[in-house]
Amino acid sequence: MFARQLLPFLVLTLVKAQQQPLLLPGSCSFEFSTCGYTSDPKHATWTVNEEGRFITADAALMGPKEKAVLQGPEMEPMEWGCLRMVYQITGKGSLQLHLRPYGENFDYTLWTSERTSDSWLIASIDLRNTSQPFQLLMEGQPGREAGNSVAIFEIHIVPGFCIECDFEEHHLCGYSNQWNPNVNWYVGGSLARDPQSDLPDDHTMHNERGHYMYVDSVYAKKFQEVAKLLSPMTTTPMSGCLSFYYQRNQARGNYFSLLTRDELGHFEELWRPDAYDTRDWKLEQVDIKAPHPLEVVFEVAFNSPRGGYVAIDDISFSSEFCHSETDPNFDPSTANCDFEEGFCEYNQEKIGGSVWNRVNVKPNVYRVGDHTTGAGSFLLANTRSTSLPGYVGRLHGPVLPGNHKYCLRFYYALHGFVKIDNSLALYIYDDNNVAQEKVWTVTESSRDVWTEVDLTFQKPMPTKIVFVTICRNFWDCGLVALDDITVTIGDCRVTAGPLRPTPGQCNFEQDECGYTQEKKQRVSVRGGGWLRMQGQTPTSYTGPKGDHTLGVGHYMYIEASHMIPGHSARLLTTELRGVDSPQCLIFYYHMYGSGTGTLSVFLRRHDNRHRYLDLRYRDSLLWRRQGEQSISWMRAMVDYSCYTKHQIIFEAVRGASIRSDIAIDDIVFKQGPCKADSGDTFQYSGFSENVNEIEY
Repeated sequence: MFARQLLPFLVLTLVKAQQQPLLLPGSCSFEFSTCGYTSDPKHATWTVNEEGRFITADAALMGPKEKAVLQGPEMEPMEWGCLRMVYQITGKGSLQLHLRPYGENFDYTLWTSERTSDSWLIASIDLRNTSQPFQLLMEGQPGREAGNSVAIFEIHIVPGFCIECDFEEHHLCGYSNQWNPNVNWYVGGSLARDPQSDLPDDHTMHNERGHYMYVDSVYAKKFQEVAKLLSPMTTTPMSGCLSFYYQRNQARGNYFSLLTRDELGHFEELWRPDAYDTRDWKLEQVDIKAPHPLEVVFEVAFNSPRGGYVAIDDISFSSEFCHSETDPNFDPSTANCDFEEGFCEYNQEKIGGSVWNRVNVKPNVYRVGDHTTGAGSFLLANTRSTSLPGYVGRLHGPVLPGNHKYCLRFYYALHGFVKIDNSLALYIYDDNNVAQEKVWTVTESSRDVWTEVDLTFQKPMPTKIVFVTICRNFWDCGLVALDDITVTIGDCRVTAGPLRPTPGQCNFEQDECGYTQEKKQRVSVRGGGWLRMQGQTPTSYTGPKGDHTLGVGHYMYIEASHMIPGHSARLLTTELRGVDSPQCLIFYYHMYGSGTGTLSVFLRRHDNRHRYLDLRYRDSLLWRRQGEQSISWMRAMVDYSCYTKHQIIFEAVRGASIRSDIAIDDIVFKQGPCKADSGDTFQYSGFSENVNEIEY
């Protein structure tokens, strides 16, 4: 009992599990071999310990290289699997796990850790269904100081989900106890248990040799002492049925519940039992939706030392919902709209005429184009034909089910307002058209810049978003533009968005994303070249007023006043893998100014047959624009194919005058071909130099 009090949640050492799990290809204990895992020769080498049992990236053996990359064998498409990796970071360092899918240029980061420890740690990473072969890569980066290292003890890949567990394995599937001085979750079962205990046999094996998790009240000293058992954090969206078995002896009082906790530490209760006592194992099934990373938490609170106990076992998960009333078909993207094809599911109150109008304008110094492509459609309110004093314009979105946390993102732009009060606000209405809450309003804003807004809301009843613009005085009112509305499940701080870019995407908000400048280019007499910028460029009548991602974020551009006419600056991507399938490059460019020069995109192949030739002579032109294009950000979509290692080059050539700033933002690489739409789409076989004249 004393040992149990001091060492809760110990790794089991007395009895090995009788049922070993099925290990999938890619698993390795590094006992007799590396199981097909090899060190990437471009980086430092992973070293197998002389006595076996683990592989390490040691700072003392790294030399000048910063990291060591361990490449796994090629793996075939698989159903859902769980990778459990036992690792240790000594001193300072980091370990990352990447997935490299066949047919794509970029790796997907599945997991990362900088947690140092004097003992082995376990990571649980979900590997969702794949339709293409793939590789796993472990990237170890120990600190430069002596004594720092990153080691991997074993890699186990098993079928199923990482939150599943029967507690028969020594690592307990990565479940962990949130330490409390008095009450904690312990490993129950096995022959070593207290003979006086009234705790049950486990559910998995139905005998004394099996294991389960339990918590009892014997050491509870305070009112409402709480014990929490936490699952590993999910690493990919998942929805379905969570099943588990539990026993409960309530005695003089305990509270048992199942919750989820997201990356921000927010809890949400999913279930409480309706049974007072369960002397036999009872099956419970709870529907769960995980649109972003979260943990499952089993929580028990006691009122006294005689509060009884709770035991759980055999946690499993199915991608099918367990209750028919759970709606598996609900899709919040029904509230998305870029207004390219119409109003989507949005409608407006037309009392006194239409205030919101769908428009497609040719951008000029007085008005910007749309946010989606630069030449598409968006909504515009308070136009001259409807700007009558005293009107209110309401734009209603579709009804969304209640009891969900939603992340709403949209872009807006203002023009010509004397006062921006009431120019645009956002309300939450119920499905009876009753306003519940005003959740956002414009306070300050740059004029003629598309600005991104994201906010999180949750209501118990069905709700809808309503954009409201008010004009009380004709002379104070201007133009309100709205575009690219998206709604997803979850908190905006943990869902995908502009500040959480996907692999192959760069918006320059954090840094240059590994892009480098070609040193051979003659760019300046005063330190020109590609610059990372926020806000408006220094020279008037050229360059953007803000970035494309957020409106107040960062982008890359050339400052023409730092360069000589005709000189160029080249920005190179990191080295990309060659693949058999077509690729799609999407980016936004800004070319505004009477002296604007040329923006080009080149493909540079890395071919060993020509390694002795000057790379400049093997750059193939993919796309080009010359001269002033628009005062707005414009979208380019470029299809290309390359079977060997390569780089993409963005080249800007300074025009005749200082009004020649050229900018790029929001670069995305993805598997092609590019989706044909109203955007600027080009094939590798040619290029265009169309010049759009700006209306003034």
